Amino acid sequence: MTDQLQTGPWLAPGEPVDLSNCEREPIHVPGSIQPRGVLLAVSEPDMVVRQVSRNLADVVGVAWDDALGRPLADVVGLAPAEAIARSASAFGDLRERNPVELVLEGDGTPRPVDALLHRATHAADGSTLPGTRATLPVSGQAVTPSASTLVIELESAYGPRPFSFPNTYQAVRGTVAELNRAGSLQALYDITAEAVRGLTGFDRVMVYRYDADYNGEVVAEAKLPELNSFLGLHYPASDIPAQARALYEKNWIRLINDVGYTPSPLEPVDLPATGQPLDLTYSTLRSVSPIHCEYLKNMGVRASMSISLLRGEKLWGLIACHHYSGTHAPPYATRAAAEFLGSTLSLRLVDRAEDEEHRRALRVRSTMAWLTAAALDEERPLSETVLGRPGLLDVVPASSVVVNLQGHTGSAGVPLSPEVAAALARWAGQQADDVVSTEQLPLVAPQLDIPAELVCGVLALPLPEGQYVIWTRGEQVQSVDWGGDPHNKAIAEREGDTVRLSPRKSFDRWRETVRDRADPWTPAELAEAGELRTHLLEALYARSRRVARSALTLQRSLLSEPPSPDHLEVAVRYVPAARDAQVGGDWYDVFEQPDGSTMLVIGDVVGHDTEAAASMGQLRGLTRGIAYDSDDSPAGVLQRLDRAMAGLQLRTMASVLVARLEQTDEEVERGVTRLRWANAGHLPPVVAGPDGQIEVFDGARADLLLGVEPTAQRQDHVRTILRGSTVLLYTDGLVERRDQLFDIGVERLREEFGQVWQAPVGELADQLLARMLPDRADDDVALVAVRLNPQGRPA
Repeated sequence: MTDQLQTGPWLAPGEPVDLSNCEREPIHVPGSIQPRGVLLAVSEPDMVVRQVSRNLADVVGVAWDDALGRPLADVVGLAPAEAIARSASAFGDLRERNPVELVLEGDGTPRPVDALLHRATHAADGSTLPGTRATLPVSGQAVTPSASTLVIELESAYGPRPFSFPNTYQAVRGTVAELNRAGSLQALYDITAEAVRGLTGFDRVMVYRYDADYNGEVVAEAKLPELNSFLGLHYPASDIPAQARALYEKNWIRLINDVGYTPSPLEPVDLPATGQPLDLTYSTLRSVSPIHCEYLKNMGVRASMSISLLRGEKLWGLIACHHYSGTHAPPYATRAAAEFLGSTLSLRLVDRAEDEEHRRALRVRSTMAWLTAAALDEERPLSETVLGRPGLLDVVPASSVVVNLQGHTGSAGVPLSPEVAAALARWAGQQADDVVSTEQLPLVAPQLDIPAELVCGVLALPLPEGQYVIWTRGEQVQSVDWGGDPHNKAIAEREGDTVRLSPRKSFDRWRETVRDRADPWTPAELAEAGELRTHLLEALYARSRRVARSALTLQRSLLSEPPSPDHLEVAVRYVPAARDAQVGGDWYDVFEQPDGSTMLVIGDVVGHDTEAAASMGQLRGLTRGIAYDSDDSPAGVLQRLDRAMAGLQLRTMASVLVARLEQTDEEVERGVTRLRWANAGHLPPVVAGPDGQIEVFDGARADLLLGVEPTAQRQDHVRTILRGSTVLLYTDGLVERRDQLFDIGVERLREEFGQVWQAPVGELADQLLARMLPDRADDDVALVAVRLNPQGRPA
């Protein structure tokens, strides 16, 4: 519902109105009034009549064309004009002081009338702003009024007034006391309907409540005994167009004393001060849409009155009054008393709704606080915490809730199969929203093929790494009794040679079964689910950091300091990636064999999480156990690793390079060492000779990753290198970039290695990391640098 009425484009003046275009009917500027009174538009401050209704003489006794351009006192008399001027000059909203009780004597016969005043303020651009003299917004801009028009509506006060307007409260005091004592919403509705009917004398008074789509339901009724009941009937939103609902939000009471009235036009058509039709938003005599009058006639209604029920500034419902036995015009004081009852009911409804919402919000807030505190207990699975009591079903009422948190899946309420839960999680994850909801799953996601009686409403919180929380509600089959078929809103009426659309004539009870709908998720429930998601993310983050810290501590404890034999200088480095609170599967190992050779191992388990780190620890231990004091060559070590992984059901994959530095006595004398290695999908060794010549041993074929094929054949590669050389082993985080190939990264490594090869091996490792990784690494990096001292292994 917008605050601006003219969302246009409006129908042009004189353009026929039917059901195909009634939503564009400019009902706030009809250019005419109902003839139960007369209207005068007076300029200020000179109080000259600028626009009048054609029926002016019926009340004032002066012809409309004689009144234009004359001072108000000349038209209505000096005393009435002075009373109007006094009321108009007072501070504040004129409507709060209506009516001004006058006696007109234009034809010599005293005639009591009620004068109803409001002011139309004109912006500098000539547009009309109904309201007060204050600066008002138009299309989002602040404007300064340049002039104003006083609108005066005069209604004859036939017979004695039922009570003076200041005594309005006294007239309804007893009813207000009853409303204060009402113990339920239904009691509030029933008391109001009976009181308004008793006050106004209408044949039928209904309390009419809107749903979220502005379909209406009659929730209370007071009527003559002989009338059939409308209680419980529903009416489609199209029965009251949007612009009519917008007017109900601004002008809270509207009377049609005779639905068969002939409108009295305003003269001139446009207000001279603006060149535009006079805005009658706040007019009590405003002429109503002919479509609406025809609608009422089709219902057999002769007179009608409606009173707005608001929650805040939004239309919540109406008190609808119908009269069938003839015209009916309750005087202004009676209408004001009825409006006061409507306002009182609105306040009571708001108070009760806010009280119930406050109690519900306190319960949810208490549950959320408990869950947040309980989530800190990291010894208890998070899924178990949120599914306990109190738990997720106390935050959002639902048929069932299913969660997948930190590898644990659980549910509460009506059981859902794992297949249904997985399908809902995939669908929710595809919506790209933090909170995903629908109450019509079979209609919005028919491809899921989930029965509506099982899941019709879904409220889902997609979480990182495929985790989720999903509430579901089953189908709520409803039988809705409509006042006529809501799908057949119009009939064809012939007018001469043309046919136009007219309002429906059938209002017989019409029952419709509504399927494929669940109880809707309320805005409060959606907001609270979003808040819960934030708490869950914080708990997951805190828990993942604790697990990651533990895993990182374990990982670093496994990456022990290498041996330092006299004939070798060894430096090892491990650099974690820039990912916060995560660990990886990179590792290295350097250890001496009983025969004096040195084993070099470097590997990288596929994945970047605690599972990868755990697998890394297992593979490192297996490799060391298989290789130590064994006659197996590096290729044999890898083959035994493959078989061990299969036998122990280690379902992981890893790239591994196993190397051995070995030399005979003769080789010691010659100043050379053999590098024997086998490569399971890993990057090649890089060697800097004693003269600074850099060589990448990439001619040797890299076999399959570990864990791919248990019977894979591995191959040894052997190179003889001079003492004084430096051997470099590394993982892919050192050379891999998102925007470049491995080959480019390895070539850059070769170049940077050539710049630092002479540095002591520890400094060499640090300088190489600084050059290759000026910023933090995208991936974990493990590095082993071994320099062969010139003297070789002691003989």
